[in-house]
Parts: sequence; structure tokens; C-alpha cells
Amino acid sequence: MTNHVTVKICGEEYTMITEDAAEYSQKVGSYVSEKMQDVLNSAKVGLKDAAVLAAMNIADELFKVRSADEQLRTQVKGYLDEAGKAKSQVSDLKRENFRLQQKLDKYEKK
Repeated sequence: MTNHVTVKICGEEYTMITEDAAEYSQKVGSYVSEKMQDVLNSAKVGLKDAAVLAAMNIADELFKVRSADEQLRTQVKGYLDEAGKAKSQVSDLKRENFRLQQKLDKYEKK
């Protein structure tokens, strides 16, 4: 379902056509506005330059999050591999325990 959502960024209204929920689009717009306002408050730049610098800051956040995500995926994969090996070892030990138990039972019957 397509939604027409108006968001306010640095005092300007922008109408977006999106399939996302209006609340989500408002949240995204607010985030962009905050980032632009941070740039405007910390540097003497115009709106266009603030937009570019805010976009750079947001892209930097995105790339850092993606990198952290990839590191976590790699770490989880390692944990899953270790868990698989441990499960295999447990199975091997259970079979060995069963084999030894049968051997013990055999000797006790003699």
C-alpha cells in the first residue's frame, strides 16, 4: 500500500511516497532533521552543505553498523560451528560410553 507522508526537515516540508508506515517515515525524517540540525549548530554552513554533511555522517553510521553486523555474523557463525563440533563430540562420547557399558556388562556376567 502506497502512503503519501509529509515530513518536516529543518523547517521544510517534504512529501514522500512510500510503502512504509507513516510513523516510520516520520521517524526517518526526524532523524535526518536532527542530523542536519547538528551540522547547522556546529558549523557555519548553508542548508545545502548541511544536507551533504549530514548525509556523510549518516552514511558513516551506516557503514560502521554494517561492519559491526558482519563481525557479529562471523562471530555467531564461529559459535555455531563450535556448537556443531561439540554436539558431534557428545554423540561420539555417548556411543563410546554405550560401548564401554556393554563391555562392562559382559565382564560382570562372567
